[in-house]
Amino acid sequence: MEDARIIDLYWQRDESAISETAAKYGKYLHGISYQILQNAEDAEECVNDTYNDAWHAMPPHRPSVLSAFLGKIIRRISIDLWRKHRAEKRGGGEPALALDELEEVLSDSHSVEEAVEAKELSAAINGFIATLNKSDRFIFMRRYWYSDPVQDIARMADSTTSSVTVRLFRIREKLRFYLE
Repeated sequence: MEDARIIDLYWQRDESAISETAAKYGKYLHGISYQILQNAEDAEECVNDTYNDAWHAMPPHRPSVLSAFLGKIIRRISIDLWRKHRAEKRGGGEPALALDELEEVLSDSHSVEEAVEAKELSAAINGFIATLNKSDRFIFMRRYWYSDPVQDIARMADSTTSSVTVRLFRIREKLRFYLE
């Protein structure tokens, strides 16, 4: 089913919107969540929470790109759950590594002023990503959006792990310079 029709179902408050979303985007959403949480049951819970959040967000919101809209929701929910688990267990994993790599460049926001700055930072990062060539954009997004391990990115990019590691370092340096 076309995205526009699925969105229309949400706006009509037709419960089949959720089953259509699950049929079209279920594996995509589960994959994003699983990469962050490394736990199938938690990922499934986050996928269900994503459907619920989408149900409550539409209307009034009408996303122009449904996959990106759902991807943003699942990432937020998954990262929140990952942080909760990390606080409980003080665990690690791939999301911790990916977030730690960006920690020097980006700061976490806790105050209202910092929340506004975070929104501006998000727009700046999107602008930065648009400046990257296709290959660097792929590597950056796989690492910092999907939280893929460097080894998996290297395999997908038909490259070596050390090459991807160096490129990620250089991209982070470019991002630091861009943000300054």
